[in-house]
Amino acid sequence: MKALVIGSGAREHALVRSLLADPAVDVVLAAPGNPGIDLVTMCLPVDASDPSAVVALAREHAVDLVVVGPEAPLVAGVADAVRDAGIACFGPGREAATLEGSKAFAKEVMAAAEVPTGVAHVATTEAELAEALDAFGAPYVVKDDGLAAGKGVVVTEDRGVALEHGLACLAKGGDAQVVVEEYLDGPEASLFCICDGSSVVPLDLAQDFKRVFDGDEGPNTGGMGAYSPLTWAPEGLVDDVVDRIAQPVVDEMARRGTPFVGVLYVGLALTAGGPRVIEFNVRFGDPETQAVLARLETPLGGLLMAAAQGRLDEAEPLRWRDESAVTVVVAAPGYPASPATGEPIAGLEEIGDDAYVLHAGTAKGEDGTLVSAGGRVLSVVALGADLTEARDRAYAAVEQVDLEGSHHRTDIALRASRGELHVP
Repeated sequence: MKALVIGSGAREHALVRSLLADPAVDVVLAAPGNPGIDLVTMCLPVDASDPSAVVALAREHAVDLVVVGPEAPLVAGVADAVRDAGIACFGPGREAATLEGSKAFAKEVMAAAEVPTGVAHVATTEAELAEALDAFGAPYVVKDDGLAAGKGVVVTEDRGVALEHGLACLAKGGDAQVVVEEYLDGPEASLFCICDGSSVVPLDLAQDFKRVFDGDEGPNTGGMGAYSPLTWAPEGLVDDVVDRIAQPVVDEMARRGTPFVGVLYVGLALTAGGPRVIEFNVRFGDPETQAVLARLETPLGGLLMAAAQGRLDEAEPLRWRDESAVTVVVAAPGYPASPATGEPIAGLEEIGDDAYVLHAGTAKGEDGTLVSAGGRVLSVVALGADLTEARDRAYAAVEQVDLEGSHHRTDIALRASRGELHVP
């Protein structure tokens, strides 16, 4: 099998790494990729959100499977174009990708599928926004309806901050709208569900850390770290989420004539009343993917091809490593507000065999030096016999990274490793 991975971040680096480990995959290409991916396989230039360009590239290299990583190409219809060209594609079409492209649409689908989630109001004017904020009260949860790279949500006790964020979302013009939701208490969890339009195969649970600073302080980011598995999660949670959430949504999308093929990311709040959906994404989440795929023993290429071809019902039960995995994100100075780029990165060669680095926001400078090129620069991943060992290995590796002014959270998986997390 020859696979083409579309995207340029740490998620795509993790996908490439897992696909290369699959004996059934002969060649893995990445487009556009990044300097880290370029060390292990060929990277090709492409406008990832241009459907015709992706199709042309896939045809030129006679690939058997296209795996679309980021959300923007999916919402742009890249998966539709690839499938129309007769090439197997892992990723939902444009209409199915609206589950992430519009929070309001996702709520509509959840209501039709009777999926447990928070009550929400969709506002299109300042008056409607203010009314919704007053109806729910603090803490306020305000979400940009469209794509926002994981940074479109504000959760705050300050009504003024909530109103300001909502108005900024509405100021985008056109059909802009903003979603105001009730606050869901309880620890959060992420579940990736592999879907082929009718069947659902869940991966293992993970938890990510959205806030930029330790102790869940500061603004939301695209994610500052993650770990898997969730040893504190209730027994049977994965099956419950598939039965009550993922499968009903896949069935509803099929009923609408827009079958969902790809990853349905279910972001959960584990409340006292049971799991409730915070959000759906339509692709592998970053940085949870880095931790989850580190533990997956089942060959990834065959699994994704089975989903792309509608054969998930033939898939054997997934196999998982016994170890725990921890991912720590090294971010650029100023991230998430105004990340500084172009800073040299060194020390990666000093990282031993106990951990590895996945590139996210990196580039090659004019002199060939590795430099920062985004907000989240690197994901450092480590496995261990338990979360404590995985944490120790990951943070020892992070200390080797030399990027002036960079920052990272020091508490990824800390409470879980201490047994301090519980479902109410």
